[in-house]
Formats: sequence, structure tokens, C-alpha cells
Amino acid sequence: MVELAFDVKDDLRSVTGRESVTFAPDLATCELVFRAWPNKPATAQTGNSLVVTGVSVDGARVTPRVLSAGAPDHRAGTLVEVPLPACVRVGAKVTAELTFKLVLGSGTDERVGVAPKEQIAWFATAFPLLAWERGRGWATDPAVDVNGEMATSETFDLRSLKVVAPSRYQVLATGSASSVTSNPASGTTEHTFIESAVRDVGVTVGRLQTLEREVGGVRLHLGAPRTGSRVPLAEWADRTEQSLRRLTALLGPVPYPDLWISVLPGVSDGVEVPGAIQFGDLSDPEGLVSHEVAHLWFYSLVGNNQARDPWLDEAFASYAQRIVDGLESPRWDEHIPHNTAGRVGQPMSYWARFNGASEAYVQGVYEAGGSALLEARRRGGERKFDEAVRAYLRTNAHRIAVPADVRIALSGLPDALRVLVNAGALPGAP
Repeated sequence: MVELAFDVKDDLRSVTGRESVTFAPDLATCELVFRAWPNKPATAQTGNSLVVTGVSVDGARVTPRVLSAGAPDHRAGTLVEVPLPACVRVGAKVTAELTFKLVLGSGTDERVGVAPKEQIAWFATAFPLLAWERGRGWATDPAVDVNGEMATSETFDLRSLKVVAPSRYQVLATGSASSVTSNPASGTTEHTFIESAVRDVGVTVGRLQTLEREVGGVRLHLGAPRTGSRVPLAEWADRTEQSLRRLTALLGPVPYPDLWISVLPGVSDGVEVPGAIQFGDLSDPEGLVSHEVAHLWFYSLVGNNQARDPWLDEAFASYAQRIVDGLESPRWDEHIPHNTAGRVGQPMSYWARFNGASEAYVQGVYEAGGSALLEARRRGGERKFDEAVRAYLRTNAHRIAVPADVRIALSGLPDALRVLVNAGALPGAP
């Protein structure tokens, strides 16, 4: 269970936060480990930071140990270790209370940042994120200098997400809107959201034009700069609706009753969070919408260790995008550089070794991985493969999947498995 509170300052450049986490491990542990992902290289270099300012465990103050774990500034590391006053046995509950400060940098083409001119701030994966993986323990993979996600988080009950912001601003956030309470004396408004099973949260605050629509029982909430966006907000809504309908037919029901979409200035791509999406303010969003919407199933519903197995969400999202957008050919792997081919299953640390690491990562995981899954679908038979993927989603819903789970799901399709082995997504022989 998690309770979160963000207090957004008037200039949108900083946020103070509070977090309460109640956790029952399935393995004995003598510490808690949180990740501070705004401190990874791609976001820290433009002035973003997340610093834990206080911690207590079951009411007793403790001093955390902050480790760089790939952060460029050791004072704001990505790994926060919290020693427990006493080790916790399997199934026993422990509650940690944390306070933290988030600083947002301008000119950030990533999941946290601020655009002062447009008066918009956005922050996703921007709180101390408990880094537990059931059956394995703490995920301590270091951050690397690649544009991409590296988080690991089990789903949690978001008991409340409170965002206090100046009343002149609109707020979009993960979950279902529960209440809105104004405080005329302070000139602020508290927005509360709840959701029963998410593994991350995202928030956008600012001067926004907004639009709402219902699609097949899912409530769409869209926001864009009040000064305007390159593509009208209604067109973003139309594209999202089309992608939702097609992806639902391919993958099954949408996992969340609310979907919050932010169109952000100065951002060139998209970012997924359970029940929320950040889109860059692009003049041509072709291909972007379906990929990010597909992450509602791959990463949000079925999670993965994004540092260790990034293909489990990015390659699957690319594969689903290609199908629903009618872009299954020509084959991507015909244009993939030799040094990135056949490496689909490599971790983020592997791609960080390349000159042009982010480009190599996209080619080797998004493109080659999406191509391999499409070829596996062709070899295994579209109907059987689609049924197997839907079964994989049902079986692993609200879990952190590993490549072995894909092998199990496709066990009746040896030709499809052979493609994924040859692509380097799965080890060994099918």
C-alpha cells in the first residue's frame, strides 16, 4: 500500500513530497531499497534531482544510505538503502515514511521536467520507488546513460495520491480522480487520485487546455499547453481512441478505468506510466500513440525489470504498435546495423557501451525485437500466437515477468520460439 503527496511550488520548478509505504516481503529482509530515478544521467544532466530528506520505519527515525548507482552526482544517487531496526520475516508488514524534495529542470526531453514559458511541469517515476521483485528481492541495477526506463516495481495499492498545486493550474495524474478541495487562503487546490493496482505514477501540472472522452468504458483525460499544440488536442484524442479500440481487440480489456494523457512542450517522444502517458508535442505523432498505449499491457499490466529485460515491454509494445497501425512490413531487421542484430534480450548496461547508446538501444530492442515478435507471429500462426500472448498477459497480470514466462506462453509454438532464440531474446534452444 502506498500513499503519496506532492506539494507543487508556485513557479513549478520544485516539489516537496511525502510517502508512506506498507510492505510485506515474500523473502526475509533487513533493509528497504528505494530508487530515485530522476537522478539517472539522462534527467540529472538537465538539472532534475530527487533527494530523500527524512525516513522513519514503524515510527522510528532511521538514516538512509544513498549510493550513486550510476548517477552523475553522488549527492543525489539513484539507490537509497534504508536499514531496518529489525529484520522482517516473510509476510510480516513494515511501514516506512519518507519525505523528499524534487527539483525540475527546464529543457528536459524526458519523463521529468518543466517548461517555464508554457507554465507546465511534469514528473513520472519521481518519488522514492520501492524496488522489490517477488521471488528475487531488491533490484539494484545501476542507472546507465541511455534514454530509456530502468525501473523495477511490483504493483501496489495506491491508497491516495494527493497533488497540491496553485489553483490557477490544472492537474493530471495516475488513477481515478477522487476529490478536489480548494483552499482560498493559500490559493491552492488539493487533487486526490486513487487506484487499486499500479506500479508507478505520473503527474502533470500547469496551464492546460483539457478534453475528456469515454472510450469503451475507459475515461480519457487529455491536457496540452494552453498556448496550443502542433496537433489539436481533439486529434490526439481521436488517435488514442483508435489505438485503444484496436489494441483491445488484439490484447484484451484495457487494464485501467482512467487514462491521463499529457502533450508536453520540448519533449520529442513518449513515456508510459500505468494509466498515464506523456506525449511530446509533435507535428507528426504517427506510430507514437499506439506504441505508448500498448504499454498499458506491456509494463503496466505485466511488468518487467526494465534494466535487465527491457525487451519484455519495449519490443512487445513495438510489435503491438506495428500490428494495429498496419505497419507489419517491410521488415525492420533488414535495416538494423550488424552490431545490434541478434541482441534483443540484452540488458540496458549492454547498450550503454555503444557510441550513440540510445540509438543502438532503439535499433536492437525496439526495432529488432518488434521485428522478431512479428516474425514469430507469422511462423507460429497469427491466431495461435495472439491467443498465446493474451494468455501470457492474463497469467502474468500484476506480476514482474521474466523471459522464461514468454517461453512458457509460447511452448506450443516451437517455430515461434525458434525465431526468438535466434534473435537473442530467449536463451538456449527451443
